[in-house]
Amino acid sequence: MVARTFAAAGTPTDIVLIKTTGDRIQDRPLADAGGKGLFTKELEAALLAGTIDLAVHSMKDVPVTLPRGLVLAAILERENPADVFLSRIAPSLKALPQGARVGTSSVRRAAQLKRARPDLVPVLLRGNIDTRLRKLGESGIEAILLALAGLRRLGLQEQVTEILPTDEWLPSLAQGAIGVEIREADARAAAAVAPLDHLPTAIALGCERAFQAALDGSCKTPIAGLATFDGAKLSFRGEVLAPDGSGSVTTSFVVNHIGCGKEEAARAGREAGIKLKPQAAQWLAS
Repeated sequence: MVARTFAAAGTPTDIVLIKTTGDRIQDRPLADAGGKGLFTKELEAALLAGTIDLAVHSMKDVPVTLPRGLVLAAILERENPADVFLSRIAPSLKALPQGARVGTSSVRRAAQLKRARPDLVPVLLRGNIDTRLRKLGESGIEAILLALAGLRRLGLQEQVTEILPTDEWLPSLAQGAIGVEIREADARAAAAVAPLDHLPTAIALGCERAFQAALDGSCKTPIAGLATFDGAKLSFRGEVLAPDGSGSVTTSFVVNHIGCGKEEAARAGREAGIKLKPQAAQWLAS
């Protein structure tokens, strides 16, 4: 997507493929391997070494604190942030048979699944989207949960059985958004990516990432949330869940301010996280 935009503008680019630690780990939950930064650290090392000039990230994988000398220079317009349900035996999550096995690599989705259907069995499912789709129906996996954004970017949205509404099933913080990271001192790269920055998405993500930073949960903490900014108001809903889905705490707010900017959005998200943190302490420390 970023390369296509540069090509349309007549800016030559070389794509450098870098396999991250998160890509290589397939046999255990990422939370057990350290969680934060597993999809970004090799890219950031290449940036700092000057091997690459831009790193393109799925923003839900980007830690809230960046290495010294690096900045997020552009946030692209967000795709639909919803999660989706895929199955070949049921038309919806509610219609799955008792005790069905549902594949996911996300502690947040597993917790939400157990809350919605305590009888269902979350099963660790790692790998890229194509790999996960191939495993659907294998090894007793009767359904999988994925992000709609990834499927749409690969033209695989027809595989979706049900879109889970965000008012009932909050996505991961920053889900559906792509960010471009550069060296802070690289004015040329900053100028090149500036046209890609989508202000409403950047404002919404500033709120979500500040909420996440204020909670400071471990990699095993199920945290969800979604901010929207329509040019007139900022709306946010967030939650922290028990890992087994047995409980949760929630928060929401609306900022009615036409001039709402990144700093104000981040402040609102941070305050929401600070207020919610004592209520969620038992799960944040797990």
